[in-house]
Amino acid sequence: MIGHCSLDGADLQARKKIPEYARNNLRHQSPTGPPRKKKYATCYKKKNSKIMARKVMITGATGLLGRSVYAEFKKKNWEVLGLAFSRATGDLVKLDLNDSNAVRETIQRFKPHAIVHCAAERSPDKVEKDYEASRKLNVECSKNLAQFALEAGAVLIYISTDYVFDGTTPPYTENDVPNPLNQYGISKYEGEEAILDVYKESIILRIPVLYGDEEYLGESAVSSLIKNLLSDKPVKVSNYEIRFPSHTEDIAAICFGLAEKRMKDPSIKHVYHWAGQEALTKYDMVKIIGEQLKLSSEHVLPDDTPSTGAPRPKNTQLSCDKLKRINIGQHTKFSEGVAKSFAKFVQSC
Repeated sequence: MIGHCSLDGADLQARKKIPEYARNNLRHQSPTGPPRKKKYATCYKKKNSKIMARKVMITGATGLLGRSVYAEFKKKNWEVLGLAFSRATGDLVKLDLNDSNAVRETIQRFKPHAIVHCAAERSPDKVEKDYEASRKLNVECSKNLAQFALEAGAVLIYISTDYVFDGTTPPYTENDVPNPLNQYGISKYEGEEAILDVYKESIILRIPVLYGDEEYLGESAVSSLIKNLLSDKPVKVSNYEIRFPSHTEDIAAICFGLAEKRMKDPSIKHVYHWAGQEALTKYDMVKIIGEQLKLSSEHVLPDDTPSTGAPRPKNTQLSCDKLKRINIGQHTKFSEGVAKSFAKFVQSC
């Protein structure tokens, strides 16, 4: 609706005496004669001025990382569609990513500007035991999602892992050739390859071990370490593999930064790395967690031999320079992150 400026009675009578051809000039002149600036900003209301929000679809929205990514985009006023399966509640949409027709229809209906693919089987030991089942989610579903994102014109951000590297020659850049040691790393690298084969403009974000605002003790490999602190017997913890843990809020902020920049710059594509800035073994993490949560770690002993189970790389430090060059990055100091995220687990004991 277009509004108008009101005139009082005297102005209206005077206006009737002015010839039609002169009235337009009067609109932009003051009573004393000099031209005055147009007042469209105060006199007119712009029709249909609402700006449409950008849309993002997030897979694995009930997972450790997915919850943080969901919250980050919501906080930044994007319209968010969170997908989940076994734990879908509230505003989340229950969707089996193995049902390709349902996934395609959901994307066509929602019309997202971006898709952040967080859903994955991320336990190295589980993937090692049942590779084929894990491959369906980590590779086949990811490939289908890339095809549907391409059809919809949506940018796809695929969450990958530092485990695509063998850990022998860190730090690793985006141009280094992956050589995964375990089935989990293989499945995630195959997922990367499948996505880029279908949709070359996709974004691959490789990240390290994560921790964050967790729903239960042991949701991450990092919070699992608290169990060692709660033990009343001597226990050994790995002091061999070096990790660079990242808080999920940091990774969520990076996902948002990549999506935002891609909206303006189509050159934002292919592979990026992000990791925490502190080199820590699990034993180092236990000591810091104990200090922050006021739990004794005197009974925790370092184990300097390689971890059992699925083979783990020694040191998969990721170079983050590529993201830093485009002013994207966020790091929560490990001691601060565990203090704010894990205190509830001690309070409940």
